[in-house]
This record gives sequence, C-alpha cells and structure tokens, in this order.
Amino acid sequence: MISAQTIRTSIEELGAITKVDLCVMDLTGETVASTTEKDLLDVSIVISFANSPVDSQVIGDIHLFKVLDEGEPVYVLLAKGDSEHAYMVGKIGVSQIQNLVIAYKERFDRNNFFQNLLLDNMLLIDVYNRARKLKIEVNAPRVIVLVETQNSQDNYAQELLSSMYGQHSGDFVTAVDENSVILIKALGRSQSYEEVNKIATTIVDMMNTEAMLNVRVSYGTIVDELKDLSKSFKEAKMALEVGKIFYAEKRVNAYNTLGIGRLIYQLPESLCKIFIDEIFGDKEVPDDLDEETLNTINKFFENNLNVSETSRQLFVHRNTLVYRIEKLEKSSGLDVRNFDDALTFKIALMVISYMKYLENR
Repeated sequence: MISAQTIRTSIEELGAITKVDLCVMDLTGETVASTTEKDLLDVSIVISFANSPVDSQVIGDIHLFKVLDEGEPVYVLLAKGDSEHAYMVGKIGVSQIQNLVIAYKERFDRNNFFQNLLLDNMLLIDVYNRARKLKIEVNAPRVIVLVETQNSQDNYAQELLSSMYGQHSGDFVTAVDENSVILIKALGRSQSYEEVNKIATTIVDMMNTEAMLNVRVSYGTIVDELKDLSKSFKEAKMALEVGKIFYAEKRVNAYNTLGIGRLIYQLPESLCKIFIDEIFGDKEVPDDLDEETLNTINKFFENNLNVSETSRQLFVHRNTLVYRIEKLEKSSGLDVRNFDDALTFKIALMVISYMKYLENR
C-alpha cells in the first residue's frame, strides 16, 4: 500500500498551491495525512460516509470524497471550503491519490513477482502469464547485480540504487533479505561483461561517495530469458561469498571470473582436510605462519615468482627474500620458486581460508 509520507507530500503540495485544507483518512477514521492540525470532522461521520453508497458529500463547508481502488473505497479525502473551488481541489486530490495507489500497486506487484522469480517460488507457466500482465519483456538480456551492505538498516542503499537505475530503463531494484539489495539490470544485445563490471564498479563508488556505505558487489552471468534470472541470482550470491573468502581485497566479484575459488567453494570439508593432511602431514601448516612470511609469499605470487621484482616491491634485499623462501621450504616442504610447489601452496592457502570460513559459519 502507498505510504503515508507519499500521501502527505501530495496533499501538502496541492494545499499550498490552492490554499485549501485537505485531510486523508482511512476507512476506520484514522488520519493518514493532513495539511491542518485541526480535526475537520467527527470520526463517526467519516466512517458513516465511507460505508455509504455515495462517492461524495458536503457537510457544512467540508467536502467529502472517496478514493477508490478498482471500484472499492480505500481512503476518504476531506476538503475544507464552501465554494466550487474547494470541490474542484478535492476532485483533483482524489485523482492524484488514485493514480498514486495504482502506480504503487503496480510497483508492489512487480516487486512481488521478481522476488518470487529469484527465489524459484513460481511455476514456469506462471512466470510467463504474470510477466505478460505486468508488461515485462520475457526475452531480453539481463543480469543480476547483488549489493551487500554492512548494516541491515541501510535502506538508503536501495533508495540510492533505485534512483540510479529506474524502471523506465527496464531495470528493477528489489531485496530478498535485510543485508542486500538486488539490481535486475536490463542490457543491450551488444553489451558485454565489461560493461556489467563498469556498472558494478560505479555502484561501489556511488554508494561510498553519496551514502558513505562500504558495500560489496557481485554479479552472475548474463541471461537471455526471464525464467533464468534465478540462475543469475544464485551465481551472484556465490560470487559474493567466494569473493569474501578468497578475494577479500576486491569490492566487485563476477561469477565468471572466480576461477579456482569457485571450485574450492564447492568441495566438501572432509575432502579439504584430507588434501591439507596429504600436502603437509606433520609439517607446519601455512595458517600457522607469521604475517610477514605470508605477506612475502603473497607478493611473490603476485609478481609471478619473480624474486627481483618482489624484493624491490617489499623493499628488502634479494638475499633476504631468498632466505625467507628457503625458511618456508624447510617448514612446509614446498619450494615456492618451483611452479608446481607454488601452485600447490597457493591452492593450500585457499583451501585453508575456506575451512576457516566453514568453521566460523
């Protein structure tokens, strides 16, 4: 249902322009919004009018009007004034509120439709039938962009995203839980993942700049049919989780770029433990290494096992770096200067991160 704040804004603007006092009440006589602090009529009179067959009535200098939704009354509008001017203003107010009710109901229906679609709560035939009624194109490229906020009370994130990507462009913004907002982004036939990544990066920057929100953004694969949006949504959720485990420094993660992290994420915990035991046995597990050594190895991997470049970036002598690598080899049994050992060690680090995630969860 339309919010009281929206109705209040509508009648306050109309009242300020026309100098007519307006009041909107529900069918029980409760005031929804008013331009005056005075009670214009007794509640019993309003309830009696709401239950009567007439759509408008005049009592003294108060004009009463019913606001209808599909022929049924939903609100009563009161306009104070004994002239045709007040009557005309009242009729305008009724028309304005009725249009708002229709618009918000359509928005709610679309919101409900997309939420059920993303959560796989609809039969395929219902997807097509409801999409046709809501005038939603079935065959069009779309992608799910998932925005996770740190604070569940950050409703401003959804409002900001809605202002950035409105329905007029074929996009839709909704939410299925308290901590994330979903953008269903309509794409052109020629748009690629590069454009989607730019959109995701823009969202991160805008949320940080405009709302001072620290968000993480992920997106699934581009789908061409409406029914496949739930698949893109599941992929975006996985990308968000995998990103937090293995690529914590990245604020944007795409499902199609998760690489080996996506593979590890789908492994059972028992298999991960067996892998770690087979690799290290009684030797020191990388999780037990000091922070300096771990930072050194991560930088070494970033520089494609280049000792000279790594030592330069770490501001240490080449011999110091070699000493740290040899020290790691003695404790773990793996020489990360060797590609196969480096690959094994890198995967082991990721597996350990995943096991820690499972333990904390």
